[in-house]
Formats: sequence, structure tokens, C-alpha cells
Amino acid sequence: MSVVYDCAREPDRSDGLAAAASAVRAGRLVVIPTDTVYGIGADAFSSTAVRALLTAKNRGPDMPVGVLVGSWSTIDGLVLSVPRSARQLIEAFWPGDVSIVLPHAPSLSWDLGNTSGTVMIRMPLHPVAIELLREVGPMAVSSANVSGQPPAATADEAKSQLGESVAVYLDGGPSGEPVPSTIVDLSGDEPVVLREGAVSVAAISEALGSEVRMS
Repeated sequence: MSVVYDCAREPDRSDGLAAAASAVRAGRLVVIPTDTVYGIGADAFSSTAVRALLTAKNRGPDMPVGVLVGSWSTIDGLVLSVPRSARQLIEAFWPGDVSIVLPHAPSLSWDLGNTSGTVMIRMPLHPVAIELLREVGPMAVSSANVSGQPPAATADEAKSQLGESVAVYLDGGPSGEPVPSTIVDLSGDEPVVLREGAVSVAAISEALGSEVRMS
């Protein structure tokens, strides 16, 4: 049975974070608030949990899941290398609304979908999300909605779509504007913006010191 915790109140917040951490470690799904919209998350290193996440969203592996981290340094263990351009974006926008695509470390045993050897990583600007991520490590996270339906801006909206497929819902109040993160692909020779979201292409170009093109 799903449990909803009101993270605006103690001890619900502490109890909720503990329950969510336990659920993630057990390979179950949780819903968390982020600085964009609510996210449905799972242990990034559990292929079974990630498949359950995709099933809950009614989505296939052709739309791979990104990874959220709780600190800048976590990225070093997840990718093949961290180029200067990635460091520049991390320093300028993390925690915040920029997702970075890089070749993942070949030693990692995970299955996030059809990623072609890359991983999309972001550090969210939300205290509840960051606290959970620092407790359990990197999580595979996607928007908390059934594919094709509006993204959830509240825990109640997420629960109305995802129901009992999620073990723990962490209610952090209404999310901010439902604007997705900006995705910057750094896996090739030149940076490419795959999606312009909350951070403009002009701001990305300024941070990198050169003009960046859209895909």
C-alpha cells in the first residue's frame, strides 16, 4: 500500500525520507519533489527497479531515464570522463535546471533504457530530493506521470496517475513552474542543446564561452 508523507511537517519529513530510502534500497519506486515537476524514482543500479519505473509510466526503453545526483562530485564515478565544458555547466547551474549528457563509465552495470552508452545527469535544487539522493546515491528519475499525460506538479497529481505502483510519495508542496530542465549533450565533439527548458541556450553559451547550437 502506498504511503504519502507531508514533508512540510516534522516528524513526517524524517519518517518519509527514511521510508523512501528503505523503499529505494528494496528496489521499489518513490515519488519525490524536485525544482521542476515531481519525479518518480528508483535505484539507478537496479535494472528491475528501472523496468518497474518504465512500466508504471507506460513507457518503453526507447525513452531512457535520466539520473539525479545529490552532489557535484558524484558525477565523477558515473561517467567516462568529465570534460571542462561539463565542469563549467556544473559550476554555473548545479543544483538547478540543466541536465548534462555524457558517455557513462563502462564499468557501471545499469540499464536505463536505450542510451547508446550515455547517461543524462542532473543535480536538482530541492532540499528533500537532495537529502534522499545523498542517503541512497544516484537515482533513475523521470517525471511522475503516465506517458502522454501532464507532468505532476503536486504529490496528489502524481498519486492520481501512478497509484499503488509507487511505494512512497514525498509531498513537498506544489512544484515550481512545470518547465523541464535544459538538456545539453556533451558526448560529441561540440556541445549541443537537445532541449531548451528552464535555462536558455544563450545562458548555456555564456557559461561555456562559445555559441552552442540546438540539435
